[in-house]
Amino acid sequence: MFISKAFAQSEEITEIAVATAEAPSATEAFMMNMLLIGVLIALFYLLMIRPQQKRMKKHQEMLSELGKGSRIVTQGGLIGEVVKVVDDHEMEIKVGDTKLNIMRSAVMSTYAEAVPQAAADTKAKK
Repeated sequence: MFISKAFAQSEEITEIAVATAEAPSATEAFMMNMLLIGVLIALFYLLMIRPQQKRMKKHQEMLSELGKGSRIVTQGGLIGEVVKVVDDHEMEIKVGDTKLNIMRSAVMSTYAEAVPQAAADTKAKK
């Protein structure tokens, strides 16, 4: 049936190798899958959650430092100066000749932070 003895021997060797090669057991496959999921969760945390926490912490520090005379930019785009801080959640700002009561959470940034960022955005568009 075989052309030569060498061919017959190579067929026997591959059959023996296939028979002795073991597939990973169910627990080994499960552990490999769990390791992969763990790595994906760690990457998600490092690339998504951690940077957002840093931004939130920086924003909270900025809000706690606001006081009378601070120039701010609201989320609606108003630029004004803090006249007085009513309580932990509310402040009064002056925009032109108008005084407005706003929530502290509506403050996006201080004016000094917003101006360089806007200039960088315009240069990037060109």
